Amino acid sequence: MPSLAEVLTDGLQSLSLDLTDQQHTSLLDYIVLINKWNKVYNLTAVREPQQMLAQHVLDCLAALTPLKLRFAQPLTMLDVGAGGGLPSVVFAVACPAWRITAVDTVAKKAAFIQTTAHSLRLSNLRAVHGRVEELTGSFDVVTCRAFASLQDFCVSSRHLLAGDGRWVAMKARLTPQEMADLPPNVMVEQVQPLTVPGLDAERCLVWMRPV
Repeated sequence: MPSLAEVLTDGLQSLSLDLTDQQHTSLLDYIVLINKWNKVYNLTAVREPQQMLAQHVLDCLAALTPLKLRFAQPLTMLDVGAGGGLPSVVFAVACPAWRITAVDTVAKKAAFIQTTAHSLRLSNLRAVHGRVEELTGSFDVVTCRAFASLQDFCVSSRHLLAGDGRWVAMKARLTPQEMADLPPNVMVEQVQPLTVPGLDAERCLVWMRPV
């Protein structure tokens, strides 16, 4: 079986992402941190490091190029319901010029992200324990990954979108029911399929904007 480092290297090549040796190491260290804290904090149902790499880290990295192509750089991002730091930690490692805020209502998850930011020296990442409805600020991208309801996601974070900002949801698929449940003042611009190295599963980015 190839090592985690080898799988990550192959995955980055497949995604045409050029990361430094330090960024490569930081992503592997992040998997170690998730694996360590998962036993206490229940950050993810995935328990095996190889699966964490494919289902979580490479899954997030697959969204990077579309985001870079769409937005002027650097950008500001809010990760809603950030959980164990997916995608916020992965993006903070891969894009040090991005300013990323991760918010979660669960204190121990926000604490894990803040600890990870300190451990990996991610000065561009901050974690907030609280409700997204209570946050202030302005973000180019408001994102979520596997969030329970796109309707709730958009309604709760509308006040945080910059003037030309976008919601970008990372999902397995967008169902017709989810489309129908979106408020009339939210428009789905595009459902962009993603290919994740080593993962035989549907993935997409749902691009939305207010109207």
